[in-house]
Amino acid sequence: MFANSSPVTSAQNEIHEQLSTLVARHATHPFRKPILGHNRAAFERAVEAWQAAGGNPLILDAGCGVGLSSLHLAARFPAHFVLGIDQSADRIARRNAWTGELPRNCIALRADLVDFWRLMLENNLRPAQHYLLYPNPWPKIGQLARRWHGHPVFPTIIALGGRVECRSNWAIYIDEFAAAVTQLTGLAIQREPYIPPAPITPFEHKYQASGHPLWRCVANLDALASAHGEAA
Repeated sequence: MFANSSPVTSAQNEIHEQLSTLVARHATHPFRKPILGHNRAAFERAVEAWQAAGGNPLILDAGCGVGLSSLHLAARFPAHFVLGIDQSADRIARRNAWTGELPRNCIALRADLVDFWRLMLENNLRPAQHYLLYPNPWPKIGQLARRWHGHPVFPTIIALGGRVECRSNWAIYIDEFAAAVTQLTGLAIQREPYIPPAPITPFEHKYQASGHPLWRCVANLDALASAHGEAA
């Protein structure tokens, strides 16, 4: 019963016609929603854990779920510190399929990403690598603003810099994410097929076992910043 995941279905069959307008609006109108206290507390705990581990380059696993992807990333990049953030304390607390010794260069915390991203930018805590692995696609046509690239926080995600990678089993989600990155940065980002050598999230495992095509896009935002610096 494991390999029984249904593909994403939607009446939308191409990039949403309102995406460009929405991204432009969010780029010119700062997002001013108040940041909640428990998210500030989670951010402070994250900074303390990162500093205690030596302040190594940071990897942000945004929407880490049960935290399995964070553990895999920590094992893959031992010279980095991996910060997994998810809005559900229940998901983070669940047992996962990790075997062997737990990596020490990793912490998973409950927080609202919308607040956490803004706190990172406000405090100049910038990830070297930034993963958004299989976010909720919100596939209905009227749900564009719920997708990360259609959310007011998206310019903050881009402003944080680093190497940003988004994966999904819905090609349109990646097309839109890539288009939004290109609109804000000028970088020519495109969807590409992705075959994981070994799945690192439960969703990635299930989607691959179910025969879904997987997709990703990658943007090196620090390269963009370097190019601007050279031009100046």
